[in-house]
Amino acid sequence: MPRTYRLIITVLRFITRLYFRRVEVSGLEHVPTEGGGVLVAWHPNGLVDPGLILTQFPRQVIFGARHGLFGVPVLGQLMKSIGTVPIYRVQDASDDDSASRQTANRGSLDALVAEVARGSFSCLFPEGTSHDSPHPLEIKTGAARLYYLARKQASADQVPPVIIPVGLHYDKKRLFRSRALVQFHPPMPIPAHLDVAPPADEDTQTRRARYRALTDEIDRALHETAHATETWELHHLMRRTRKLVRAERAVDSGRGRSKPDMKELTLGFSRVRHAYNQRLVERPEHVAEITERVREYDANLRALKLDDDDLDASPRVAPPLLVLSLIGQVIAVYLLVPPLLALGFLVNAPGIVAVLALTKTVSKYKKDEATVKLLAGALVFPVLWLIAGAVVWYLHHRLNLMFPQLPDVPWMSALAVILLAALGGFLALRYTEISRETARALRIRFTRFNQRETLKQLRGDRRQIFDDMMALAEGLDLPGQVDEAGRLSPNLPGATL
Repeated sequence: MPRTYRLIITVLRFITRLYFRRVEVSGLEHVPTEGGGVLVAWHPNGLVDPGLILTQFPRQVIFGARHGLFGVPVLGQLMKSIGTVPIYRVQDASDDDSASRQTANRGSLDALVAEVARGSFSCLFPEGTSHDSPHPLEIKTGAARLYYLARKQASADQVPPVIIPVGLHYDKKRLFRSRALVQFHPPMPIPAHLDVAPPADEDTQTRRARYRALTDEIDRALHETAHATETWELHHLMRRTRKLVRAERAVDSGRGRSKPDMKELTLGFSRVRHAYNQRLVERPEHVAEITERVREYDANLRALKLDDDDLDASPRVAPPLLVLSLIGQVIAVYLLVPPLLALGFLVNAPGIVAVLALTKTVSKYKKDEATVKLLAGALVFPVLWLIAGAVVWYLHHRLNLMFPQLPDVPWMSALAVILLAALGGFLALRYTEISRETARALRIRFTRFNQRETLKQLRGDRRQIFDDMMALAEGLDLPGQVDEAGRLSPNLPGATL
């Protein structure tokens, strides 16, 4: 990788690490060490999607991006620095400009083809746009064209290019400090009649048919890697089912609950989706009946603002020792810690307000919110830290009289404030998470005390739904394996749900 590319990727990793609580990656063993190829992914989260692929892919990857993005200040220069190729979409052009854009687009495609033919990787989002749907949109033929042209241009002694589907999964994609998973799947198995280098004399109609046939294969692969569902309602019900199954398995194992990572959560969703799709064809009435019961169970939990795991603790508020522990946690979180973070809050609070206001103003769609927060935060907060340092530099003499512990050198005081403001901002992020979890713990205990009979009924409903689903899914071959503690592992052959 070029030095500039490595430097930018390092900065992007730092930014994404601040934005996300955790970024996980799987499937790196599927990335070939020789030869090039095309990465294809669905596009649910704006510029965050290519950012995650860039920072997690082990080799250099060149993107094709909508040409209009190159006009965005800072972003345009950043994209040029990492070799991004502008894509001139015909649908963005007026009638009198479409021909010139087609010509420019062919030039862009040729540039990507040359990189892949030389053994590099390119990444495309074949939908052509980011969106908020729970499934990929209509797939364009650009990825198939890129693959075949690169295969045709590569020399005979080179390893043929591959197509690697990429799964992008977000815990809560609009929420700051959520989690993300990047999955690099094995190279696509291409049917024999399509897995050939196109002949030089191939006519236009045959070539277009070949492009469309391979595009259909890519479309099927993306629907699987994205865990596509028809509606968001069905998607949320599958997530609830995944949580329900995991919670009941934890009870059966007697080992209590453990917090799953994104890999396990994604695998659990995949198992539920596979079981649903298979049984929907064979036993639609049973699937519809269980789906309705899950919908009612989900509505009851949402009304109580609880999750599946919250049903399993004692309905009492807590034993005395745990009560004292919780009281101590509340005092520490809400009374003792905030003064220690005063500088971080003071300097960063205006930035938080500005970023949230900008996000609300600029974001036309939900899928744009994470992008705006990420880009705005990367610009706003460092500027605030520098401003704080400049103010301390200017007022150093007065501040030194008030706070003798400050270094008696202006630039050292300014640097100290800049570092403390940055550190305070990071600690404030952690404090926000901890305070939210503390408030939730209080609410859960209050609910358990006041809704004991309701929670008992919900536990019974969950058990009955779980048993009926296990009976319905018996005999199905599903991805992953369940261990003795009820946890999922992707490393073993299929097992029953």
